[in-house]
Amino acid sequence: MADWAPIAKEYDPLKAGSIDGTDEEPHDRAIWRAMLARYVPNKGVTGDPHLTLFVARLNLQTTEEKLKEVFSRYGDIRKIRLVRDLVTGFSKGYAFIEYKEERALLKAHRDANRLVVDQHEIFVDFELERTLKGWIPRRLGGGFGGKKESGQLRFGGRDRPFRKPINLPNMRNDFYGEGSSEKRNWSREGTRDWRTRDRDHERSRDKRWPERDRSWAWGDSERERDSKEERSRGRERKDRDR
Repeated sequence: MADWAPIAKEYDPLKAGSIDGTDEEPHDRAIWRAMLARYVPNKGVTGDPHLTLFVARLNLQTTEEKLKEVFSRYGDIRKIRLVRDLVTGFSKGYAFIEYKEERALLKAHRDANRLVVDQHEIFVDFELERTLKGWIPRRLGGGFGGKKESGQLRFGGRDRPFRKPINLPNMRNDFYGEGSSEKRNWSREGTRDWRTRDRDHERSRDKRWPERDRSWAWGDSERERDSKEERSRGRERKDRDR
């Protein structure tokens, strides 16, 4: 808890898959995949990673010229790399922009995030592939992206930081009765409460059954009385006929 921070300082797929960075077991298969992955950053990528911005959620029609027009207002740009599909050549919707000065990088990081470019609200962050230790990309189950619908949210980045953990006792130990004697007694009392409730339920049900039996008996007696009256009427008619 002492070294907890909302932004990850070192990438751990298990922590990235946790809303507060305290999970001990992965909750989806992608985290398992990322934990088993051994990723090495692309050595073909050049430039200073500490002066490079990561720009995502771009319109697929956005070009390098448009990016240069937008991001050059924050400072001098050394290089723009718009990531494209190797087969089709179409944009994948993200790019890397390297500045000449750190001042320009920090200004763009502060002001360009959530800027609307070509009708798309973009996301801007520092490059993490070569600067964050242990980084695993999204395609291998890591990253800081993901959609709520798929259940594969990732936390610890700028867009979705960790939430501060709630200071609670270790619930796992309590669940298995491994806590203090006081907690173990509390769990036993809870068990007795459940058993008492079950017994009360059984007793109330037993009480209801005789009432139902009486109602059925009352119905039977009514039917018997009606049949006796019908038989007596039948005898009276026969006596009159004679």
